[in-house]
Amino acid sequence: MRPFELTLAEAADAIAKGELSPVELTGSLLERIDAVEERLGAYVAVTGEAARRSAALAEREIAAGRYRGPLHGIPFGLKDLIDVAGLPTTASSRVRADHVAQADSAVARRLSDAGAVLLGKTHTHEFAYGLTTPQTRNAWDQGRIAGGSSGGSAVAVAAGAATFALGTDTGGSIRVPAALNGVVGLKPTYGLISRHGVTSLSWSLDHVGPLTRTVRDAALVLAALAGPDSEDPAGRDAARPAHPLPRERDLTGLRIGVPANYYFDRVSPAVETAVRGAIAQMADLGADLVEVGIPMARYVQATQWGLMVPEATAYHEQALRSVPELYAPDVRVLLEAGELMSAGDYLRAQRARTLMRQAWGRLLEQVDVIAAPTVPMTAAEAGQDTVAWPEGVTESVSDAYVRLSAPANITGIPALTLPVGHDDAGLPIGMQLMGPPMGEALVLRAGHAYESVRSGRAEPAVVTP
Repeated sequence: MRPFELTLAEAADAIAKGELSPVELTGSLLERIDAVEERLGAYVAVTGEAARRSAALAEREIAAGRYRGPLHGIPFGLKDLIDVAGLPTTASSRVRADHVAQADSAVARRLSDAGAVLLGKTHTHEFAYGLTTPQTRNAWDQGRIAGGSSGGSAVAVAAGAATFALGTDTGGSIRVPAALNGVVGLKPTYGLISRHGVTSLSWSLDHVGPLTRTVRDAALVLAALAGPDSEDPAGRDAARPAHPLPRERDLTGLRIGVPANYYFDRVSPAVETAVRGAIAQMADLGADLVEVGIPMARYVQATQWGLMVPEATAYHEQALRSVPELYAPDVRVLLEAGELMSAGDYLRAQRARTLMRQAWGRLLEQVDVIAAPTVPMTAAEAGQDTVAWPEGVTESVSDAYVRLSAPANITGIPALTLPVGHDDAGLPIGMQLMGPPMGEALVLRAGHAYESVRSGRAEPAVVTP
């Protein structure tokens, strides 16, 4: 097995045992990037020489007995919204063409302290304001979209061009591309991971989280990143978790909520079959399945857009007035739309969010975890704008992808997506597990138990010429 094919946990174990060097691992990842990047477009920039220097330093430290933990010497990609001192943070936008970060973001600093090796910055839909990442192509089928906005991070991990990566999630931007590319994505509880030094889309909905090949890998990255940060008001009281992932497969006593409404509405047959099959497997592991009703479902889209659009426009107000021509047309129209929203509209969305949080809080007293599809369909073809459902409803591709992921952003609860199969075209399908605030241990436990009984290991996608 080539080093780039190893999961994070496998690579960390080999490094800790002296069976693999960080230099060898990093070299393998850089060779893989060279082999697939032209076809995938996952990276804005690859910092190859700096990565080799960091890997050599990690190797010397480990040899000297200064092993920092499971991320020491592990190569990763970083979504290009996240600051690293001395590197551009372009947000995949011409607006940021000349921007260079003056200091590390909180997450970049924590990964550096853990000894991780930065491979480069990954593409995002411009300023994270979209669900496709048009610069990047799906790792499983280059004629399909990568998903967004963390499309570059998801594709890099899926293709074996990063052992793990970080993304951001405002309405599904970690989970959507993770599901479409067959990897694991974790949107943690709001505030659990600091957003200091991360370009904002919508301050009250933004989250930072990992994309990995396995649930265990996601737990390892979470343990390094989570914890309080005085520079992020939302994260001042966040607790730093202990390693949250048990090894056993037993789910006895875990109550899994299965939605009777909303999450299985307007979902492709392949997605529904795969997700319900995965839920049945968790029941076989001892979980109790409980049918639940999703509260306030009809208000999800209006609340998500009512919060995100005005907050994004407020963030971009100065640049939108001075250099509007530098924004891509799809992003510019959304930012301009935000100028037409009234304070009353925004306040109504805030009130709806409060009611939704309360209702979901009551729901998550009845069950421990809710299991549902991550997205209603697999990856759309590049350039496809709409999807027509058998019920006669036509929906934009972006609305379809955000529909099932937005509730966890509005309520701030943790949500994990993991692969549960493929459709007839071989495209990955994702299942979403959602838990109560600070309930990462619950969703990781459920996801890991399911993952441990799935046949086969987490292999990188085969990228065809």
